[in-house]
Amino acid sequence: MDHSPRSGPGSRLFIVAPAAVLLLLGLNAGLLLMGVPLPMPAARLPDMHAPLLVFGFVGTLISLERAVALRAAWAYAAPILFATGAIATLLPLPLSIGQALITAAAVGHCAQYVAIWRRQPMTATAVQGTGAVIAVAAAVAWCGGVPPAWLVPQLGAFLVLTIAGERLELARLAAPGRFAETLLLWLGVGLAASALLSLTMPVVAVPLAGLALLAIVAWLVRYDVARATIRQRGLPKYVAVCLFAGYAWLAVAGVGWLLGGPQTEGPLYDATTHAVFLGFVITMIMAHAPIILPAVLRVRIPFHPVLYLPVALLQASLLVRVVVGDAWGSVPGLQLSGIGAAAAMVLFGVAAVTLSLRDRARERARGMKEDEARVTA
Repeated sequence: MDHSPRSGPGSRLFIVAPAAVLLLLGLNAGLLLMGVPLPMPAARLPDMHAPLLVFGFVGTLISLERAVALRAAWAYAAPILFATGAIATLLPLPLSIGQALITAAAVGHCAQYVAIWRRQPMTATAVQGTGAVIAVAAAVAWCGGVPPAWLVPQLGAFLVLTIAGERLELARLAAPGRFAETLLLWLGVGLAASALLSLTMPVVAVPLAGLALLAIVAWLVRYDVARATIRQRGLPKYVAVCLFAGYAWLAVAGVGWLLGGPQTEGPLYDATTHAVFLGFVITMIMAHAPIILPAVLRVRIPFHPVLYLPVALLQASLLVRVVVGDAWGSVPGLQLSGIGAAAAMVLFGVAAVTLSLRDRARERARGMKEDEARVTA
């Protein structure tokens, strides 16, 4: 089977497309929670804001990437179940059906890492697998009736450890050493343990999770290859800029958890939660999309400086959210920041699709010219 970008997205698009729809629905839900007047296609939509984005959108994409790496048919069950479960939470069905499907998806995601570990046991896989285990714990707790607001440390740990493990894979190219790899693993275990304990001992566990976040940020800043690539040009520099922006937001969340303790509502909760999931996770997705999507969808996204625009818009909207919306208590500022963040993600998608289509058109034109040259010769 041809896995090159020229072969096109193929059947994987039928998994990515629902994930994109779930992203839009999750953004819609977030804006509704801010009081922005928008259509509400499902009665549960506002309550599903976090599950739609974490499990439905990001969970689907992460597990799809792992399925592509494994090249095994069974591995595609996880992304399909993540997307299907998230959609089911919005249908006029018992919520438990969607929750059960998402829990099954999380278990399948763990199985993906077991298979990856059997092929090539690495510390990076152990870090990411730890995050997958926390995803199962979060899904089970949600099934048991724990509100998503109480699951933020676990959902955050799931995505932070996934991304940190991926960065460790790249850091290994610069040979950080056994100590550095072992250190990140133990920091990941500490974050996972404190996230689990946040359900029963939040006053102690959440500050510990914040401390773990800060330690992980320090590790990433010290060992990430972005320290070298930020001096380059084009795509390497773009990725590095996004990475350091994301690390800054993760540090903001760490400080908030460390000093503010457990929060399930209010300005500090809003600021720290969106620092993790928008400032860190979405910025990381924007950073890695030109690298990962060619492998997942078999499409090429050539770098263009226009990609900086949605990244900059996302950072600016988050600053408005934290400083104006949360710190000053301005509802219009909060709404404006939410609209800006949603616009940044949509703009990034439009830019990526446009660049990919333009690249394919150029490849097609180049191929036609080569064919004409062979015929005339």
